[in-house]
Amino acid sequence: MKFASSTLSLLAAVAFFSPQTTEAFAGIRHQPSNTAFVPTRQAFKPFRQSRQQQAIRASAASSTRTSLNMGYTVGIVGATGAVGKEIRTCLEKSSFETDKLRIFGSSRSAGSTVESDKFGSIQVELFDVAAARECDVIFLAVSGDFALEHAEAISAGDDGAVVIDNSSAFRYKPNIPLVVPEINGECTKGNKLIANPNCTTAIGLMAIWPLHQLFGLKKIIMSTYQAASGAGQPGMDELTEGTKQELIEGKKAPNKIFAYPLPFNVIPQIDKFQENGYTKEEMKVTWESRKICGLAEDFPISCSAIRIPTIRAHSEVIIVETEKPVDIEAAKAALAAAPGVKLVDDPETLSYPMPLTATGQYDVEVGRVRKSLVFGDNGLEFFVSGDQLLRGAALNAVLVAEEMQKNGALEQAAVKV
Repeated sequence: MKFASSTLSLLAAVAFFSPQTTEAFAGIRHQPSNTAFVPTRQAFKPFRQSRQQQAIRASAASSTRTSLNMGYTVGIVGATGAVGKEIRTCLEKSSFETDKLRIFGSSRSAGSTVESDKFGSIQVELFDVAAARECDVIFLAVSGDFALEHAEAISAGDDGAVVIDNSSAFRYKPNIPLVVPEINGECTKGNKLIANPNCTTAIGLMAIWPLHQLFGLKKIIMSTYQAASGAGQPGMDELTEGTKQELIEGKKAPNKIFAYPLPFNVIPQIDKFQENGYTKEEMKVTWESRKICGLAEDFPISCSAIRIPTIRAHSEVIIVETEKPVDIEAAKAALAAAPGVKLVDDPETLSYPMPLTATGQYDVEVGRVRKSLVFGDNGLEFFVSGDQLLRGAALNAVLVAEEMQKNGALEQAAVKV
């Protein structure tokens, strides 16, 4: 609900006497768990959050809406896709103050009904910029072209909505924050258009960041093993149907989505090749990690991205060279204490991260932590698995909204003076 200036004094008076009672995502932590474009260096300062400061779990900063039972109007564009569905699910589990959920779609889906445990029956509305601007927060789970065409129009002006965009459209623009809330959530202050990072970047940085804080990093080398979910629902469908055809019907699997049939195969290409021999997916890790962590524009980060025949959850082998000598137990303790990270590392019981166990979980699994044979005392190697549709997309987007509510950024955008 957007506020008019005439209500401000009343709201302030009520808020003065109202205790803060909202707790976000209580208990979630413990549930079972065509050419290269080089962005300029960003001035976003990294923001370190403690466990108590986590946006998804901390108390909301504003008590005004809680005391008046007034929540935000939230909209999702692209809610029928894989990421959009997960955004709705995350909102259902969140205590983010959502008074009303609106779902926008194309003419093909407009008029249909989406059932929600928390928000009831929701009729899909035909997308319209003016209607989207009526919301306080809009999640875009659509293509980059769509976002480029509409995101700024939705967020423009004092009466525009806060837009959290899941595409790559705005990630490398200097004036648009690219946010992983546990790292640089304060960048959301004073901004109404926020970019969500690439899934591979978001998953990897959850483990990299606490180690950078502890030892200081000099180099990052990453190899990723990415599930079909990275290509959305069509990618998952192609893998599932192709596997059935190969096993049951004895037919060659089709490959409309991927460069080659994915069943029983690995494909060392994700996205288009760039002039430097890397793919765009690989360069995204370099560009985005520098921006989110406030690293120098020439900070050495190298990635090789591989598509593998799993349905969901990406995995990554990460090797880092550090400024300070590493201590394995201290590294494990830092990872275990980091928000959004679950340490799974016990060779004796064969406990380590896997897509099988990371799928559907909010926390990123980290394990196989060991001293690097290449970098010696100043190097670490470890393995990460995280749900691409959650931590790598939908959950991070909802965490951004939670962080904006907690740090006051969302209230500043919603209150019209």
